[in-house]
Amino acid sequence: MRQCHTRVLLAALLLLTGLPTACGGPAASSVSVTPSPVPSPSAVPAAAAAVPHPARPELILATTTSTQDSGLLDVVIPDFEARTGYQVKPVAVGSGQALKMGEDGNADVLLVHSPAAEEAFMAQGAGVDRRLIMHNDFVIVGPPGDPAHIKGQAALPAIQAIAAAGAPFVSRGDASGTNALELSLWKQAGIDPKGKPWYIVSGQGMGATLNV
Repeated sequence: MRQCHTRVLLAALLLLTGLPTACGGPAASSVSVTPSPVPSPSAVPAAAAAVPHPARPELILATTTSTQDSGLLDVVIPDFEARTGYQVKPVAVGSGQALKMGEDGNADVLLVHSPAAEEAFMAQGAGVDRRLIMHNDFVIVGPPGDPAHIKGQAALPAIQAIAAAGAPFVSRGDASGTNALELSLWKQAGIDPKGKPWYIVSGQGMGATLNV
């Protein structure tokens, strides 16, 4: 079982990206934070610019497949490692699995997008600091032929039209934040898609599900 790093690590993350993050408590959707400006390399004294040597340099980041697929980590992690001396090991899973890793003490920092699950995570004392760092757009995508004729519709009438037409709908079905939002939409629409022949569960991440 791992223990959450101190807020010194949090401060390092803030300086790195200008994006507030959390230690054991994932970034999500209710607290807005104004980050500190990142000083230019020329403005940082030589002594302050020296790379520290953490006692336990390995840092496990449990994040979503969407974040991994976006390429964001490829940009920020090398810079963060160079500045802090930490070695970041990202694990890309659904938000539900990432939160479970944090709850079990198997991750140091979580970067997820499932607000209700995050609030429950914090309420049970599993996290230290939960902060908003960005927003997502959830979009229904489909083939150019648009078999359910949903183009331009809002989410609820769109999924109602999909169900009425029996048009194939591919769900991640992996307890991710995307899956949680999708299921909440079906509930709002008064539709239970599970078991329907047109409802396909991939059980995979965002990129793989889009390919399906």
